[in-house]
Amino acid sequence: MFYERRGDLVSLKIKAQPGASRSEFSGLYGDEAIKIRIAAAAVEGLANKELVKFLSKRFKVPKSSIKFRSGKTAKIKILEFPYTEKFELFLGQIEE
Repeated sequence: MFYERRGDLVSLKIKAQPGASRSEFSGLYGDEAIKIRIAAAAVEGLANKELVKFLSKRFKVPKSSIKFRSGKTAKIKILEFPYTEKFELFLGQIEE
């Protein structure tokens, strides 16, 4: 599963694809991760910053509440942030 909920937090396993023309979800990466195209190059942390910004806007959480649990320099990352209603709606869309 690409996410894990623990109390009021959720961990999201992400397959990052930097260098895209725009940041967007692009489906599941097997059963293990969600694939996200990132509109920034993987240079000096720019892609990670763009990923945090994208998730913040998409799930309506402050950027400061999004933490890297692992994979900060890898293509497969685990990020943790507060579970929100927007994330719950996202899960409904993915499962359809």
